[in-house]
Amino acid sequence: MSNANTMHAISQNVLGGPEVLQEVEVERPTPGPSEVLVRVRAAGVNPTDWKHRELGIFLGQPPFVLGWDVSGVVEAVGIGVTVHQPGDEVFGMLPYPFGVGSHAEYVTAPARSFAAKPSSVDHTQAGALPLVALTAWQALVDTADVQPGQRVLVHAAAGGVGHVAVQIAKARGAYVIGTASAGKHDFLRELGADELIDYRTTDFTEAVKDVDVVLDTMGGDYAVRSLRVLRKDGLVVSILPGSSKELSAEAEKLGVRAVEMLVEADHTGMKAIAELVEAGKLRATIAETFPLADAAKAHALGDTGRTTGKLVLLMD
Repeated sequence: MSNANTMHAISQNVLGGPEVLQEVEVERPTPGPSEVLVRVRAAGVNPTDWKHRELGIFLGQPPFVLGWDVSGVVEAVGIGVTVHQPGDEVFGMLPYPFGVGSHAEYVTAPARSFAAKPSSVDHTQAGALPLVALTAWQALVDTADVQPGQRVLVHAAAGGVGHVAVQIAKARGAYVIGTASAGKHDFLRELGADELIDYRTTDFTEAVKDVDVVLDTMGGDYAVRSLRVLRKDGLVVSILPGSSKELSAEAEKLGVRAVEMLVEADHTGMKAIAELVEAGKLRATIAETFPLADAAKAHALGDTGRTTGKLVLLMD
């Protein structure tokens, strides 16, 4: 049992599979200027977590505590914080990639990484949303400025980012096309998808055309192939920078646009997401929840690449 000065967290000393994750007791952080200390109640687990666990990507060599999603309660505020007070229920994403560390009982972060948790959902639901919803919002709204009636193609539409992107695109009035295995089509229709392509049996480049915006959540050759389905001046937004070296050159050749983006912590974006949640237009589908101590099991399930929706760690 942790005392007033320590907390439990999930850490790792080496890169590798889920088995490298271990529960440790570490010093509880203290909020600095413009920061808040949040008692974490729920934290989503995302593909970027298991990729960093295995490869280090941006974080380099361990030890480190993973996790960017947070839903919890403000425990203390640092000097100068006015947007939150102790006792406030908040949710948000820690600054990506270096503000990592939410797979723990407490976390500190800039106060404006968080917004008020929507009162209509619990911490599990709120803890599943920040990274995937901000990714989809920043891709479809901030970057692509999706408008009513536009045709939007979402790859891996039943995944964490994908199923949220479908809902955000629909909330913007778009006609939404998704790629997913056939068994997930009914789920996606319930979320509002207008047209679905079974990627296992159909080449999407032959099944769809005149698309305004493509959200590439897959990497590999998906972004480059997606350029072929765009209308003139259409846009591919890839959330996996560096996955394709020929993307910009091929886009220029075809007279279309392509950008690569990383999600950023965003107070305004979190407030917009909270409004969609409160309006009943956005909800995370929870694939499974795990106690913090079972983080390795969550990672093992995530590694399969077969989950629908989000995996969430619960701290209570």
